[in-house]
Amino acid sequence: MSRIREKNQEVIIKFAGRLFAEQGFAATKVADIAKLADVPKPNVYYYFKTKENLYRAVLESVTQPLLEASSPIEQLDDPAQALTSYIQTKLRISRDHPFASKVFANEVMSGAPYLPSDIGDELLAQSRMIITKLERWIEKGMMARVSPQHLMFTIWASTQTYADFSWQICNVLEKEALDDQDFADAAEFLTQLVIRGCQIKSA
Repeated sequence: MSRIREKNQEVIIKFAGRLFAEQGFAATKVADIAKLADVPKPNVYYYFKTKENLYRAVLESVTQPLLEASSPIEQLDDPAQALTSYIQTKLRISRDHPFASKVFANEVMSGAPYLPSDIGDELLAQSRMIITKLERWIEKGMMARVSPQHLMFTIWASTQTYADFSWQICNVLEKEALDDQDFADAAEFLTQLVIRGCQIKSA
C-alpha cells in the first residue's frame, strides 16, 4: 500500500508541477491538477491536505536533489572532480525535473513568497558551504583567484537554464525536446569551461 501511495503522490506532484510552472501558484486550481493527473479531486486533498502542501511537495521534488547535488563539493578535496560531478548532477536535475525547476525559478524570481523558510535556510547553508570550499581551494592554489560567489552563480545559471529556458534552447537547436546527448554535450562543455577558465588543478 505504501508503494501505491508513493506512486500516486508522484503522479500528482508531476502534474501539479506542470500547472504551477505554467500558471503560477495563485492561478492554479486543485481541480485542474486532479483533472490533468486523472485522479479524483478528493484524492489530492487526501494525500496533501492543502494546495500549499502540494506546492511545497513540488518544490521539494527539485530542491532536495539540488541540495544533495553539492555533496561532492563538500566531501571531495579534488576541485576538478568535485565540480565535474556537481555540474553533471545539476544538469541531470534539469533533465529529470523540468517543470519543478521552472516552479522553483518562478518562485525565486517572484521574491520567494511561498518558499518555506526551512527550505530557504537549507539552500543558504548550502551556498555558504560551496563558497567556503571554493575559497579553500583558491587559498591552496588549486584554482585561480576568481570570485567564489560569481562562479557559483554561473554554474547555477548555466545548468538550470536547460530546464528553465528549454523552449528557447530547443528553438535554437531546432528540435522538439532536448535528449540525453544534449545534456551530455552541455556537461562536457560547461565542465571544460569551468576547469579551464578557473585554471583548476587536480589534487
